[in-house]
Order: sequence, then structure tokens, then C-alpha cells
Amino acid sequence: MTHSHDHGRLSADRKALAGALVLVVALMAAEIVAGLVGGSLALLADAGHLVSDAAALGFAVVAASLAARPARGSWTYGFSRLEILAAQANGVTLVVVALLIVYGAVRRLVSPTDVHGGLVLVVALAGMAASLAATALLSRGSRESLNVRGAFVHVASDMAAFAGTAVAGGVVLATGWDRADPIASLVVAALMLWASAGLLGESVRIFLERSPAEIEPGEVGRAIVAVPGVVEAHDLHVWTVTSGFPALSAHVLVDPGADCHGVRRVLEAMLVERFGVDHTTLQVDHVGSHAGVPVEIGERFRREAPLG
Repeated sequence: MTHSHDHGRLSADRKALAGALVLVVALMAAEIVAGLVGGSLALLADAGHLVSDAAALGFAVVAASLAARPARGSWTYGFSRLEILAAQANGVTLVVVALLIVYGAVRRLVSPTDVHGGLVLVVALAGMAASLAATALLSRGSRESLNVRGAFVHVASDMAAFAGTAVAGGVVLATGWDRADPIASLVVAALMLWASAGLLGESVRIFLERSPAEIEPGEVGRAIVAVPGVVEAHDLHVWTVTSGFPALSAHVLVDPGADCHGVRRVLEAMLVERFGVDHTTLQVDHVGSHAGVPVEIGERFRREAPLG
């Protein structure tokens, strides 16, 4: 991944996140007022979700800005992994807010209060329109950045929540059944918990340096030893530094007469073309020349039969 490509992506991410933040803050203020006036827990639950959205979007903007800074000093990867930290924080926030909504909804189911269905319906429809605009801003970046995806999940779950709130407002307006409002709140909470699971799972996978989902280390090891001149590969590690930035390191042993530097260049080209990994650290030695090297970690890959 080139620096210019990464910088361009981060700049576009910041603009999209900032635009979505403006929409969410405006909508949040309107919902808090409408929820208090209309006595709707569903609207206040949505507003609470929007508070977390605003914080998440703000954190995501800061993370994208810091991630664009170049590596220097002891920060050898720069601040790029702040994007993943922001995504993880977004997932945790979703869980906390969802649990608070569940608590309030259960209380309202036991002791329902009067809800102004018409006001709830109008505000929810306006919220759906604003959320749709915000998701459109973030949709492209969400495919390339876990940071943007975390913000996108927040806003997309808002859109689904507003749909449920609009249905609840319509039911209250048509039938007067006030319990439809806290039931809609429970649907909002369920959507938030579901969304948080994916964010937390992926961010934890990156922090634990598990291999990217699209790259199978065993397949990589077999591809390495299939290159002419390669006898063995071990200490193979594949991980994700940050969104769209896979990295790989390995110790490779080649035939006694092989050109170590030539084999390394062939391996680097193969790893880029076949697996999309262009940040590699390959230690290439001749067989028998690596005495004293510590015992390798992980699976060992060997050439099945001598070449020629």
C-alpha cells in the first residue's frame, strides 16, 4: 500500500466522517427536544444512540487525522492503528447504550406512559432521511476502513431504528397502544448489539494479529515453497497493521547454489500478485547456513520433492 494512496483514502474518510457528524448532531438535538415533548422513550433511545454516534464519529475523525501522520521515532507504524482502536471503542459504546435502552424499555413495558404518536412518527421519518444521507456519505469508505465501517454501522443501525420508531409512532397514533414505543426501543437495542458484535470481533482479530480473513497462511506457505529454488519456509506470520494494510514476515531456506536476493525478489512479486501483500519482511538463507537460529514458531513448510 503506497503512502499516497493511504493519505488520499484518509483525507476522503475525514471529509465523509465530518459530513456525517454534522447531520447526526443536528438530528440528535431535534430528537432530544421531540422525545421530551412527546414523552417517547423510542425517540429518546434513538437520541441516546445518536449521542454515541456523535462521539463515535468525532473519535473516528480524530483517528483518521492522526493516522495520516507519517511514521517517526519510536512510532514505526505511525498512528495508523488508531483507526482500529476507534472501531473497537465504537463497538463498546454500542453495547453500553443498548443495555441502557433495554433497562428503560423494560421499565416502560411494566409502567407505560402516554406517547404522542404523531410527533414520534414525523420525527422518525425525518430521522430516516437524515440517516440515509449519512450512510450514503460513509458507504464507500466503509468498504476500505474499519474505522469508517464502525461509524457506518452506527449510522446504518440508526436508520433501521428510525424505521422501527416510525412504525411504533404509527401504531400509537392509530390504536393508542403506548407499549409499542418501548417495544420499538428493544428492537433498536437488539440491532445495536448485533452491529457491535461484528465490530468488536474484527478489531480484536486485528489487535491479536490474526491473519486477514482473505489470506490463509497455509496457502501462503505452500505458495512460497513452490517457487523454484525454495526448500523450506518457517516463522511465517501474516497480520493486519490497520485497514487495508496486510503485512507478512517469514524465514525462507533455499538451495545451496540459489541466488538468495533473486529468490527474494521473485517471492515479493508473487506475494503482491497472488495475495495482495506488498509489505513483506523475508529472511532468505541457504540450507545449512542458519545454524544457531532459534527454533521456529508455527508451521513449517517444505518442498515436496527436489526440483529437476
